[in-house]
Amino acid sequence: MNPAIWYVAAGSAVGGVTRFLLTDVLQQRLAPAGSFPIGTLVVNVTGSLLLGFLVRWLLEVPVVSPEIRLMLTVGFCGGFTTFSTFSHDTVAMMDHGDWPRTALYVGLSVGLSLVAVVGGIALAREMISWRQ
Repeated sequence: MNPAIWYVAAGSAVGGVTRFLLTDVLQQRLAPAGSFPIGTLVVNVTGSLLLGFLVRWLLEVPVVSPEIRLMLTVGFCGGFTTFSTFSHDTVAMMDHGDWPRTALYVGLSVGLSLVAVVGGIALAREMISWRQ
């Protein structure tokens, strides 16, 4: 068995637990009635920012081993981001006929996550240029 699997598994476990805790806290504090899946939205956007940053930074600046790179990107970010939860939340809102909120949620999730990946890449580029 490829030992990299254990790095991905460890990262996924930590990412999944982090997602669970952060989503729960955000949902309770920002949308206590469960009216809008703000926790999932925040996790998807921040996970996209982090993944964009890590991929760019870790490929450009060889500060960690390939196994650690896998643990952080495929493992942690994969366990942390919640696209399947996003999809379920979207369908649940559609089932309730809440079309305006559904459209807002889908638009914000996709749009902000794409912007966050670009932001993460730009941030990594800036940090790389500071090191040189």
